This record gives sequence, C-alpha cells and structure tokens, in this order.
Amino acid sequence: SNLVLSAICRVLSLEIQADPEVRAYVGELVTLKCWFKSSYPVTEKLTVDWTYQPLAGGRTETIFHYQADAYPANVGTFRGRISWAGNVAKQDASIAISNPTMSDNGTFTCAVKNPPDVHHNIPQTMLTVSLRGLSFQLTSAGLLSILVFLPSAVVVALLLVRMGRKLGVLKDRKKSGYKRSSIEVLDEAG
Repeated sequence: SNLVLSAICRVLSLEIQADPEVRAYVGELVTLKCWFKSSYPVTEKLTVDWTYQPLAGGRTETIFHYQADAYPANVGTFRGRISWAGNVAKQDASIAISNPTMSDNGTFTCAVKNPPDVHHNIPQTMLTVSLRGLSFQLTSAGLLSILVFLPSAVVVALLLVRMGRKLGVLKDRKKSGYKRSSIEVLDEAG
C-alpha cells in the first residue's frame, strides 16, 4: 500500500495554478498569470506550453513554448504579440499579450512539465477583452442621468424633511399643550 501511496504522490507532485478569468482592454498589455509547484528541482528540461482556443470555437493553437528560453509562436493569432513574463526559478510561467483585441477572447491553457514531473492538471484561463471607451460612454450616460435626477431628488428630500419637521412640531405642540392642561387641571383641583 506504501507503493501505491508514493505513486499517487508522484503523479500529483506537479501542481499548476492560473487565474480562471482575466479581463483586458483593447490595446492595453495584459498578463496571463500561471504558477507551478514541483516536487523536483527545476532543470533546463522544464517546459511551458501555452495554448489558445478562440471563444467562437475552432482548433486549439500553441501560442508559446518555453524551454531554457522563450519561444513565442511566429505564426498564428498572437504572432509578435506574446512575451515571456515568468521566471521558472520562482515557479512563475506567466506570459503577456500586447495589443489585445476583442477577437483574442477565448480560453488559454498553461501546461508545465518538469521531468520527471510531467503529470498534472492543466488550468484554463478565460480571457475577456473589451473596449475601455465603451464602458466610459456607459458611465458618462449614467453621469448624465444622475445630473438630471439629482436636483429633483434633492428637492424631494428637502420637501420631505420640511414636511416631517412641520408634523413633528405639531405633534410636540399637542403633547406639551396636553401636559400643560393636565397640570393646570391638577392645580385647579388642589
């Protein structure tokens, strides 16, 4: 049974973690983070492979390969736009994408092998690229509606406060008047 245990430990000895979801903006550099833990020391045999599958579907392409040096894909969707942002000595296998576009939306996977450590989970990162300008237009429209509604909201609030005060004053007068009369009644009786 000890053999089985050690075999299981060996199989699960390389662990990889990546951000499940990354938001990016068109034209702004984005980093896809990936970390790994290996029970064996990192050697020149260590490899990192990043793949990409478009959101619309289609074939998965290898976009980045690392072994002792960085080898970004020189063909395909990310040609000339991928750079190494990791440091294998620090168990970091991250990459960066420059000038992301909305057609880059999709699933990225980070696979690390550190022989003899090769069995592992392959985490997926979902990339969503959006226009920063678009969200700004939405907020400016939101600002406009706030500017339109704010004055009327303030007026309503002031009216409510004023009405509340009047009601409160009336109630207080009634209460104090009632108390005064009851004291007077007592005095007369005495």
